[in-house]
Amino acid sequence: MNTKHIGDVTEAMILAALVRKSRTVLVPFGDNARYDLVYEEAGKFVRVQCKTGRVKNGCVRFATASSYAHRGGKRKGYEGEADYFGVYCPQTNDCYLVPVSDTPKAECSLRIEPPKNNQVQSIRMASGYLI
Repeated sequence: MNTKHIGDVTEAMILAALVRKSRTVLVPFGDNARYDLVYEEAGKFVRVQCKTGRVKNGCVRFATASSYAHRGGKRKGYEGEADYFGVYCPQTNDCYLVPVSDTPKAECSLRIEPPKNNQVQSIRMASGYLI
């Protein structure tokens, strides 16, 4: 699959997960918005940037910034431009909704297996973000 197709599958899976939770979902026209979906909650619109997660070392990992090759390869985060990351992981077939404000600037990890050192502080357990 090419990257566009992977992104389309991710977006469709997040949209379906939100619809299953009885959310009204809106899709912006075109590809120029810094978010992929919007849903309504308590009379307010919530912006969702969809990301594909990959399992590595017991975690679902996903990028929290996009690169702009036309801007010298600089990366730009989503603070103030999206409210949540909607993350679909093809290896687990799970969808997550992670607040942008809770994520690091480049990459985020959601733990699907307990850490080997039994650490509990500063750990984002994936189960807490399941849609």
